[in-house]
Amino acid sequence: MEHIYPIFDTILNQEQKEKLNRQKSLVIWMVGLSGSGKSTIARSLENNLYEMGYLTKLLDGDNLRSGINNNLGFSEEDRTENIRRAAEVSKLFAKCGVVTICSLISPTAAIRSIAKEIIGEDLFYEVFINCPLEVCEQRDVKGLYAKARKGEIKKFTGIDSPFENPANPSLEIRTDLHSIEACQAQLLNNILPRIKFQ
Repeated sequence: MEHIYPIFDTILNQEQKEKLNRQKSLVIWMVGLSGSGKSTIARSLENNLYEMGYLTKLLDGDNLRSGINNNLGFSEEDRTENIRRAAEVSKLFAKCGVVTICSLISPTAAIRSIAKEIIGEDLFYEVFINCPLEVCEQRDVKGLYAKARKGEIKKFTGIDSPFENPANPSLEIRTDLHSIEACQAQLLNNILPRIKFQ
């Protein structure tokens, strides 16, 4: 690494980009089981913020795995690298004054800790999309749980790979107890004060 010379101190900073965009940076890190409603709520948040004039970027786990992370599998090492890359990309967007919405299962506390450390505590807003496994299985939006139960998918989160509920998320949304519209409104109402430019 002797040939690496970062120029972070000489380029335009986050505060300058926020002033240009007239909004505060934030990384909204949405975690939860497959089928919990992460992507649906993330898309709704992006659309609502767009209509209000906010510049956003939505990073969805499946989209990332079809592009920047397409060489990664689902081993513990690859899952960690998947999150590391997503966090680094999120940090780049946030430093440009963009409200960044991440929809990623992020199954363990250790993985989420890596993301938070990379992004920075002041920018990292963890949202736990909480929905019991049995409800996610009943929904089985992508048909993945059925395949996992048959053994067609190995190391599937919630079945034969663990999911650890966040201990102290910034916000918890129960998609099994409330309508999708109520959940979307809950997230939007919590995000707006944090990205409003003062």
